[in-house]
Amino acid sequence: MSEVLVAMSGGVDSSVAAALLLDAGHTVTGVTLRLWGGETDSGCCSVSDVEDARRVAAQLGISHYVFNLADTFMESVVDPYVAAHSVGNTPNPCVECNRSIKFGVLFERAVTMGFSALATGHHARVSQSPNGEWQLLRGVDDAKDQSYVLYMLDQTHLARTLLPVGEMTKAEVRSEATRLGLRTATKPESMDVCFVRREDRGDFLAARAPARPGVVQEIDGTVVARHEALAGFTVGQRKGLGVAQGEPRYVIAVDGPSATVTIGTQVDLLTPTLALRDMTFVAEAAPSHSEELSVQTRAHGSLGRGRIEMGELGSAEVLLCQPLARVASGQVVALYRGDELVGGGIVA
Repeated sequence: MSEVLVAMSGGVDSSVAAALLLDAGHTVTGVTLRLWGGETDSGCCSVSDVEDARRVAAQLGISHYVFNLADTFMESVVDPYVAAHSVGNTPNPCVECNRSIKFGVLFERAVTMGFSALATGHHARVSQSPNGEWQLLRGVDDAKDQSYVLYMLDQTHLARTLLPVGEMTKAEVRSEATRLGLRTATKPESMDVCFVRREDRGDFLAARAPARPGVVQEIDGTVVARHEALAGFTVGQRKGLGVAQGEPRYVIAVDGPSATVTIGTQVDLLTPTLALRDMTFVAEAAPSHSEELSVQTRAHGSLGRGRIEMGELGSAEVLLCQPLARVASGQVVALYRGDELVGGGIVA
């Protein structure tokens, strides 16, 4: 068996992942990333999570390290999150953390330290096709599947990645943790943005992003309100628009340069295409334009169907079979062939 570095977040999934690998005969070492020192309600990056991970590692009898990547996390995840909101985009910090931190800095460090693989507690699966190509598949628990936030992984990553709990439901993970007596067995799941308390997101952005006041307008250009901060709006938003109309209104566009927020009806939210940038694919080649794929626009959103038309410099357009609700610039669109994640990109 191989030597595996397990990213232990202090949650139940990564705790059980470490236990499963140990039981399978691997030489397991745990590592927890110290990313954020502020208060958080998500159970992902807090100081207490480091202690939970350390205690689970001690209970399992494995070595455990703590890597302080707070500066890198600030530069790669938090600062871009604030900067994007300040110009009207809505980034996904969990995706950026996976890209830059877990499967960026940590993955490279695992290789440098001589580990055969990096393991995490993500609910997704790694498989290998008959032709030897690595594949990223949805986790067996549809409600907890996290393949969407791993869309950027390629052949190099997957060849050295283990996702032990991807074959289990969340209930099975908790049951196994309970059987083993792990302190994280009943710990709440990490939710939302790990470095911001949900109720404090507006204050968090207000303290870090320029205010950038502007107008709220209807599709025809009629100004119906003024706002004090562009960072407080995202496509699809209904509450907090500062307008009172008979029919519910939603944000359908946020223009960064002019700080203008355009609103419309639920019908106005629908779009037949999605423009993407920075496309990546699990395999080396992009899928054929003629192939119809499943289109996922949110971590746990419903699926659409569409075909992809590649452009220049990593851009693409998804031609949808049926219109979907618009997706905010900065969000991720992932493409699937059944349970297999084909690739994805960021909404332009």
